Amino acid sequence: MAEENKNTVEETEEVIEPTAEAEAEVTEEAAETAEAEETAAEAVEGEVEENETFQRKPKKSKEEEKIEELTDRLQRQMAEFDNFRKRTEREKAAMYDMGASAVVEKMLAVVDNFERGLKGADEADPFVDGMNKIYKQMTTVLGDLGVTPIEAEGKEFDPNLHNAVMHEDNPDVGENIVVMELQKGYMYKESVVRHSMVKVAN
Repeated sequence: MAEENKNTVEETEEVIEPTAEAEAEVTEEAAETAEAEETAAEAVEGEVEENETFQRKPKKSKEEEKIEELTDRLQRQMAEFDNFRKRTEREKAAMYDMGASAVVEKMLAVVDNFERGLKGADEADPFVDGMNKIYKQMTTVLGDLGVTPIEAEGKEFDPNLHNAVMHEDNPDVGENIVVMELQKGYMYKESVVRHSMVKVAN
């Protein structure tokens, strides 16, 4: 009889132990479930706060939208006007340079005549001295306006600056070298007004 009671107690202990472990697992699962529910609640609360914040932002009125639209149109028109002003200034400058080039080209004939007249004249003659002073004054004024003579003699032939009208075989000079300037060429600022008329060595 004592042995039967002993066996019954052992069986009871074996049954009790698994029940304690099961309770521990249940407790742990409950804790995890509670933590998950708390996290979900915090997330929901955050979303609610964001929605409330979004809803609290005031919507733009029609007047404000109209003001923004008109401001944008005004800025665009101002930018277009600024571009138009700059383009007009460039066109005016180009037209001025074209007109000035035409005037300079006509004045070069007068300069050529001064040079021809003074070439063999007697410098001791007071009249020649007066003409020479006028010629120097004219070239100075042209220089102030941006008119400069093109260097030619002794330089390598450049079709952008020189106009070759004669050729000669000269072994003492390199090929395509200007050996004589027949008519002086001029530039106005960065554009050629008249090409130099030259003789080139082959």
